[in-house]
Amino acid sequence: MKNGKRGLYEDLKRQILTSELEPDQDLDEVSIGERYGLSRTPVREIFHRLEGEGYVDIRANRGARVSSMSHQTLRHFFLVAPMVYAAIGRLAVHNYKPRQLEELRDTQERFRAASLSKEATGMVLSNNRFHEIIGEMSGNVYLQPSLGRLLIDHARIGHTFFRPRNDDMAKRLLLAVEHHDLFISAIGSRDEDAVVDLVFEHWELSRENMEMFIAPAGMKADTLVDRAAADMENVS
Repeated sequence: MKNGKRGLYEDLKRQILTSELEPDQDLDEVSIGERYGLSRTPVREIFHRLEGEGYVDIRANRGARVSSMSHQTLRHFFLVAPMVYAAIGRLAVHNYKPRQLEELRDTQERFRAASLSKEATGMVLSNNRFHEIIGEMSGNVYLQPSLGRLLIDHARIGHTFFRPRNDDMAKRLLLAVEHHDLFISAIGSRDEDAVVDLVFEHWELSRENMEMFIAPAGMKADTLVDRAAADMENVS
């Protein structure tokens, strides 16, 4: 753990993105300040900064809490995310700076290394940063805040994707790494159509994995019926 305002800011972002701090969890400014060697005023400043970025909510006379994920916010997320990602991708192609492309490549190498070592936190953070950079490439002051808010929930909903439990999920993770490489190539070539196609292909991969998180596999109803019927036959 780092000390000071910068350490608090970075740690809270990481803990929220990785769901170490869960949606709607209260944030006690006194105990947090003690852990980081800060008074209440700088802690509140960090909370307000994180509120502006969509990580926390501050309620009058009730303090700060991690931003929620309700049925309504999830619905809005799935409706809006692909449209925002596509618009960001189009603008990134035309507006990116060479240094941003280099940072994108560096971030991808961190994502690749984390995926090879199966380091979940590293994958979550480097994947989030990868897509943040594409947002920065767009240079659009209206879309970037929307992208930032979407990426928070994208990370929180899809965190199980970075902890693959079977061979199918592991293959999907490798495909995500490949998509990132293709994004870098298409943006570098200023190929807008290729970037947009990748956005929707990458979104579909993410959507399927997020659905696994929202509706985890359980016992199928027909399996339960078959088992009950078999039990009845055994009784008779």
